[in-house]
Amino acid sequence: MTGLIFITHQTEKYSYAQSAEIALRGGCKHIQLRMKDAPFAEIKKTAVVVKKLCDQYGACFYIDDHVEICKNVGATGVHLGKTDMPPAEARKILDNDFIIGSTANTFDDIVNLHKVGVDYIGLGPFRFTETKKNLSPLLGLKRYTTILQQCRENKIDLPIFAIGGIAKRDIPELMKTGIAGVALSSTILRAKNPVEETKKLIKTIQKESKIWEFFGDFLFGGVVTDIW
Repeated sequence: MTGLIFITHQTEKYSYAQSAEIALRGGCKHIQLRMKDAPFAEIKKTAVVVKKLCDQYGACFYIDDHVEICKNVGATGVHLGKTDMPPAEARKILDNDFIIGSTANTFDDIVNLHKVGVDYIGLGPFRFTETKKNLSPLLGLKRYTTILQQCRENKIDLPIFAIGGIAKRDIPELMKTGIAGVALSSTILRAKNPVEETKKLIKTIQKESKIWEFFGDFLFGGVVTDIW
């Protein structure tokens, strides 16, 4: 388990598929294809390419938003934002054969998502990020600490990943809150050597995970235990 989810991003230098391959070469085992403004046909075509890359590198592959594409290409799962298809509806389409993750901004969001049976949560944004429009309120380290403590007190045992504008320097303190890991995009792609940066990030997350391994029973439960 690396604790790193890479979210694809298109830049002047890299296509969505190229960005995914960079993270895979760096050892990332969890790739999310996010193409919010792209046509459906383009997303599906890219999904086929990235699925093959993930298979080649032995990585899990998640589709952002598009449940149908997730099912058709045989992805590992789908990630649903707050304005996407409701997780309960997605579960009817995907059954229990696919992982369903969802985005949360508050503890109440997490409670509601836990009730409908999502497999993991992306909690954020940590700070401002240019890769996402219409941001929810920024959380910062203090809110992560509070929300993760509320989860423990209420015995909510979902893996929770920090998302939104996270830099390498943020990881040690974020891991102390009890998160399962982080989701990154620009931090990797803006590096001088993105492949090496991915490797360094994974090592940092793994190191902090070992330090805080007493959170293990809280972080990993249910279906996600087998793949994270």
